[in-house]
Amino acid sequence: MATLELNHASSILIVGAGTWGCSTALHLARRGYKNVKVLDPHPVPSPIAAGNDINKIMEHKELKSPKPDARSIAFATCTRAALKGWKTDPVFQPYFHETGFIVSGHTPALIEHIKTEDIDPSEGDWAALESAEDFRQTMPPGVLTGDFPGWKGWISRVGTGWIHARKAMVSAYNEAQRLGVSFVTGSPEGNVESLIYKDGDVVGARTADGLSHYADRTILAAGAGSDRLLDFKKQLRPTAWTLSHIRMTPEEAEKYRNLPVLFNVAKGFFMEPDEEKHELKICDEHPGYCNFVVDPDHQGEKRSIPFAKEQIPLEAEARARDFLRDTMPHLADRPFSFARICWDADTVDRAFLIDRHPEYASLVVAVGGSGNGAMQMPTIGGFISDVLEGKLQKELKDVVRWRPEIAIRRDWKSTQNRFGGPDRLMDFQDVKDDEWTSIGEEMASRL
Repeated sequence: MATLELNHASSILIVGAGTWGCSTALHLARRGYKNVKVLDPHPVPSPIAAGNDINKIMEHKELKSPKPDARSIAFATCTRAALKGWKTDPVFQPYFHETGFIVSGHTPALIEHIKTEDIDPSEGDWAALESAEDFRQTMPPGVLTGDFPGWKGWISRVGTGWIHARKAMVSAYNEAQRLGVSFVTGSPEGNVESLIYKDGDVVGARTADGLSHYADRTILAAGAGSDRLLDFKKQLRPTAWTLSHIRMTPEEAEKYRNLPVLFNVAKGFFMEPDEEKHELKICDEHPGYCNFVVDPDHQGEKRSIPFAKEQIPLEAEARARDFLRDTMPHLADRPFSFARICWDADTVDRAFLIDRHPEYASLVVAVGGSGNGAMQMPTIGGFISDVLEGKLQKELKDVVRWRPEIAIRRDWKSTQNRFGGPDRLMDFQDVKDDEWTSIGEEMASRL
């Protein structure tokens, strides 16, 4: 049963053991909370967690002068804290690779957008890339063999690169467990079907095995699945992206070691192969996919419902190969060894949503990664803990607040200022059964 006073003996329930849930569990344990429990329908790392990935981009964005907006200030505050965590926290430090980051476009409009919205070329260590040869010179000979038609970009080598998101999440999970956090994962015992309400408050969560988990405080951090457990007043839109891997030989993988991330804001990006399977990750860039279906739990309205799938639409494969033809054509026809869809939750303005619920005094929501949540892993749990304790700094609090007023007439098909693909939001309901990759079957047929 919820109590008003929060202390280190208070029971705290975290719904969701993904990137933010594991980070929050770790930070609460480090602050001395002795009774923290985490529920998730999947073992860590969850197959639908955005952070269950061999690598994610770590980037920085300078504040636009002379008057940066509040959202930019908040994002910069979070990212600076995260970067310090990646560099100094022993739980996360081994999984940050400061290899550099290239941001680029291939049309005049995209290039201008990058200069005005994404980076300030006059600040930091950004160096311009004006030609195909400039791009090739950022990596060892033989890596970037493409013609880069129309491409221009900038490279930064300080405070940027990539993180091994899956290993970092498992590291946070293991350390939180060591410090006494209880994780209940798998279905039905970790599968939260509903929050528990009593006397106008949230007092815990009920799992699929029929058990009620009561707590003094509940933190909802279930990523794209959060929208199924609480009415967010249209503030969240579960959105998915597509990724694929190419398996390389150990000798090839060594050649691709310690490379900067190459990102085209409308074509895609790649990061160096992982150390175990020697798989090169390629993502096609686009505004995202939703899965709009009639939801009987919400008066029959159409909502985007996440699902796990280790395949991608054939159109996504074609886009990934188009990116490779521009950059690494020697790999453009190589078979994919793995592919999957990856879910996140978009807010209307793509700022995080971390706040006490205005109606339920004991409930904290920690959602809305909006494509930028994984790189915040070392420190986002600290900010969520600050919200729980009522001491989040003002420059963050005003931006990440509960804000349904900006979602009243939300355009569910908005591109959210993202580019690529057909330059529109896509719907998995429009992808026919025979329009998905069949990577396992393809691999088996070649053996």
